[in-house]
Amino acid sequence: MNIKEAIKQLRNNSKKRKFNQTIDLVVNLKEIDINKAESKIDEIFQLPKGLGKPTRITIFHSENVKTNYRVLKQADIENLEKNKKELKKLIKETDIFVSEPKLMPIVGKYLGKYLAPRGLMPKPIIGDINNFLKSLEGGVRISIKKAPCIQTIVGVENMNDQDIEDNINAVITHLIQKLPRGKSNIKNVCIKFTMSKPVKFEV
Repeated sequence: MNIKEAIKQLRNNSKKRKFNQTIDLVVNLKEIDINKAESKIDEIFQLPKGLGKPTRITIFHSENVKTNYRVLKQADIENLEKNKKELKKLIKETDIFVSEPKLMPIVGKYLGKYLAPRGLMPKPIIGDINNFLKSLEGGVRISIKKAPCIQTIVGVENMNDQDIEDNINAVITHLIQKLPRGKSNIKNVCIKFTMSKPVKFEV
């Protein structure tokens, strides 16, 4: 089954929900030591056809940054560590965390144990903040965490099939270039809605 057929099967076999579900790409890996530096992947990848929805970014910064995104200062970071309910809500409402470099140790100290296991540790802001944020729009996080598996969003349910296919192709092509043994490191690949069974396809 190819990508186009998998998307069609996913739509036909999934129960309609009352919300616009995300489409997840799951890539299971093989013959890879995730503890080796060459196997480490943790980056933001810009989807060629976008996410199909606004990218939700949370910024850790000591100044009043002019932006539509949520900005949290050092006191906010420290308070979040004490308020698990607010922290859980923040994580749920954020796709990508970023931080000015000098606040990175503070984030690590207070929130690291909550963000790191989810692969959500902030990316350090490099150069002009507005240009940096623009480079993340339509971006998704691709990372290998504690298991030889990569799961990332490639779109939402109401996107057209061709855009979803283009996004999936782009992510897989990128992974093949990044993995130590390329395509040989890929065991199997599937797509799924937020609330659906996965559908496997060939790469």
